[in-house]
This record gives sequence, C-alpha cells and structure tokens, in this order.
Amino acid sequence: MNQYERLYDETEQVNVRFIGFVSEHGRYDFGIIYTQMFFGKPLVVSMQTGRSSLLSQDDIENLEDLQRVYNLRSRNEAEEVATFLRHNIPSFILESEAELG
Repeated sequence: MNQYERLYDETEQVNVRFIGFVSEHGRYDFGIIYTQMFFGKPLVVSMQTGRSSLLSQDDIENLEDLQRVYNLRSRNEAEEVATFLRHNIPSFILESEAELG
C-alpha cells in the first residue's frame, strides 16, 4: 500500500554559486542554488549552519525572518546579510505575472 502521495519528482540542471564574505559581525558562506522550481526563487543555504530558505527580493526585506532562518545574532547582522543578498539574489517575474503585464 502506498503510504504517501508524491507531489512532484523533477530533475533539472541548475546553477550553483558559492559566495563567502567577511563583515564586522563575522564570516558568511552561502550556496545559492538557482532553479526553476519553487516559482523561480533561489534556494540560499548557509554553509556554516546548514540552514536554508527560498528567497526573493521581497523576502530579503523581512529582517526578522532572515535573522530567525539563518540564526543571526542581531538585527545589525541581519541588515548586513540582507544588503549582501540584495546584490546577489536576482529579481524575477513569475510567468503568470509576465503574461498579465
């Protein structure tokens, strides 16, 4: 008997970018996985903690979520990471929005 319902099973070739930087609050190493899954949001993985999240430009603006998801110690640290991510996470338009616009 099948005990689960498969929601998706996709394989795709993706681009992965590894970026590390140092600020006054610490060292950060991220893997950014660019995929067409999940509405085109890249998967951003903190290499130090293993914590990850799907992020868009809008998601980056929520500093409290960034601080919680990536286990950042302070709001200042979250602001630094957000600034970095703003410059490294692409803006995107969903296909359905492009069709409407």
